[in-house]
Amino acid sequence: MSTISRREFIGVTLATLATATVLSASKARSREVGGRRWAMFVDITKCFGCMACVVACAAELNVPIGVFKTWVERHVLPNGSIVFVAKQCNHCDNPPCVKPCPTGATYKTEDGLVLVDPGKCIGCGACIVACPYGARFFNPLTGVADKCTFCDHRIYLGRLPACVEACPTRAKVFGDLNDPDSEIRKLVDMLPLKVLKPETGAKPQIYYNALPEVASR
Repeated sequence: MSTISRREFIGVTLATLATATVLSASKARSREVGGRRWAMFVDITKCFGCMACVVACAAELNVPIGVFKTWVERHVLPNGSIVFVAKQCNHCDNPPCVKPCPTGATYKTEDGLVLVDPGKCIGCGACIVACPYGARFFNPLTGVADKCTFCDHRIYLGRLPACVEACPTRAKVFGDLNDPDSEIRKLVDMLPLKVLKPETGAKPQIYYNALPEVASR
């Protein structure tokens, strides 16, 4: 059985307490802005695989080495061209990960975020198995299920998710779909967008422009 040092134990404990504090604040803010519907737009034609989003996410959320809250896939199309597809939790309208959770640790907020309460998570892995997008993982530091949160600690302060802010080509756009004047609402209305694995009925809230079929398998 592996052991950790006192310093490592204190670090994990403080990280867990900080997460719980942010979670409590996020729940309160979610109720305040319940009329919103957070979503993300990803333009495949603008992504060149620089990984700035992945690095920004890891730095912002202290993501442990070996796991990812967002990642970028490289796909070769039949014509030989290469495309990069950024992926993360889709914060689905009908999230398959919520019902299997036996403790209610995985839940959906009033404004559309799908989050994990680390204080309730027992690490059973039911939600990880249920996610059709492979977007969840066991956090080796906290021992509970983890994933992208759309940077809920930032968006309620009027800031963008770290991955969106870091993208040098603006391949990612984040916002409120219920706001008719928001950039994301206009993009969703204007472009023939696709979502990943629509056949699951999960109703993902990440919309892709020029999404290749191979990326949705």
